[in-house]
Amino acid sequence: MKTGLKKASKSSTSSGAAQKTVLRDVSRHLMNTYKRSDMIFTHGRGCYVFDQAGKKYLDFLGGIAVNALGYSYPDLVKTIRREAGRAVHVSNLFHNPFQGPLAAKLAKWSHMDRVFFTNSGSEAVEGALKLARIAAKQKSGGAGKTRFLALEHSFHGRTFGALSITHPVKYREPFEPLVPGVDFIRFNDVADLEAKFTDEVCAIVIEPIQGEGGVFPVSDAFWKRARELATQHGAALIADEIQCGLGRTGRAFAYQRLTGLPDIVVVAKPLAGGLPLGAFLAREEFAAAFSPGNHGSTFGGGPLTCATALTFLDVVEREHLLANVRARGAELRAGLNKLAAEFDFIREVRGEGLILGMDLDVEGAPYVAEALKQGLLINCTHEHILRLLPPYILSARQVKEGLLKLESVLAKTERPAKWQPAPSTPAPARALAAAR
Repeated sequence: MKTGLKKASKSSTSSGAAQKTVLRDVSRHLMNTYKRSDMIFTHGRGCYVFDQAGKKYLDFLGGIAVNALGYSYPDLVKTIRREAGRAVHVSNLFHNPFQGPLAAKLAKWSHMDRVFFTNSGSEAVEGALKLARIAAKQKSGGAGKTRFLALEHSFHGRTFGALSITHPVKYREPFEPLVPGVDFIRFNDVADLEAKFTDEVCAIVIEPIQGEGGVFPVSDAFWKRARELATQHGAALIADEIQCGLGRTGRAFAYQRLTGLPDIVVVAKPLAGGLPLGAFLAREEFAAAFSPGNHGSTFGGGPLTCATALTFLDVVEREHLLANVRARGAELRAGLNKLAAEFDFIREVRGEGLILGMDLDVEGAPYVAEALKQGLLINCTHEHILRLLPPYILSARQVKEGLLKLESVLAKTERPAKWQPAPSTPAPARALAAAR
């Protein structure tokens, strides 16, 4: 017994020393861009992830919508091991065995025609903007069609083009001037949409469900009118499905609950099961605007990542995971609504499938911290919205486990201060900043 205690103590000491070394290197050598806890995760299995001390956490964040099959999913592991022993990378000057089949599968899921592979969501957004711009310019009288429309509270990425169509000032202001010619539309405001959609617009970019923006679904009336105006003005309707697409809502794509197809679709996060892979998909009318030399990527669509993505999509189909997302999402949402009835500081529960948000009238960060202590991973967006993005393989038992933990978190956390929205920039100032 004493020997066992000594071993445990030695292991704990060793783990603590290793953690200090890792955090020291982080402090000295990584750029200061993330607000992180001192937690170091080492491995995962299914819907659970483990820290350096061996503590187990139920993951209701999914690597921010990336780990759709959880951790160490056997089929993904098998594919990655196999392809790592064959060819991790070949140049895009040549074909590999997996790009074509993956493009065909994505075209089938999305009802688009052609695909371009990238390394990330931001790169996919950049490519989609380029495609919309060149497609507009190639139309008769299209030389002046250069403006983009995006929605208030949108988040599309951190590269210059993607940042330019991202609405919150806190992301854009430090890096201005950004790409000119962007107007922001009030969320789900059809009148504002109609007022700003002119012949100078080459594209409107919409997240069918805003993720970082607070889990807000776009209305069918707004989407339908955007579709009509895009057609009328010869512009592209771009669906940003990076967070809400590829099964997250229980549909292949979130826009499939809305009236009318987009012209271009942007995907990333879960596509390759955690490996870096994104894509933008387009109808032939728009895809045809690209010719060799217009766009490219060194790493986008390599054999390892594309093979893994094919495996991911095959698993979703074979294991009927869209049905599981719908079922578990309904159970989770019902449980969250019960919590909303119990705790008066929960204003609203929103979302669909396994992209859900609890809108609080108090600050959310203390609840995220307490959840971590209790072995539950969630996060907070917009300072007051708790966001849940569990893996698609979530079980009914794990839904109950997560809800019990969340109830405990809400009950035990000392109630934070009321959330106070930051002063908003006046509309004329926002328009000027976007135009610069």
